[in-house]
Amino acid sequence: MIKSSKEVNIGKNGHVKGDITTKRLVVQGLVEGSIHADKVEIKAAGHVNGEITSVELVIESKGIFEGNSIIKDAAKPKLKTGN
Repeated sequence: MIKSSKEVNIGKNGHVKGDITTKRLVVQGLVEGSIHADKVEIKAAGHVNGEITSVELVIESKGIFEGNSIIKDAAKPKLKTGN
């Protein structure tokens, strides 16, 4: 598992098998696992296999994403329940 409050960059020869939680993730290599980030960028050589939970997801041409994507709305206030 990788946890960071800043940016994580997975290089072209990088391979991560596990979960990543960070502010911003740039994928140029391979990630297998769950990603939780405000912004995820999958570059042309990047490949993500798993689930992405993010506010913003960018996939460049030739970037590969296999799995599920959950987009969070950062500006939307959480609803309160009850009276």
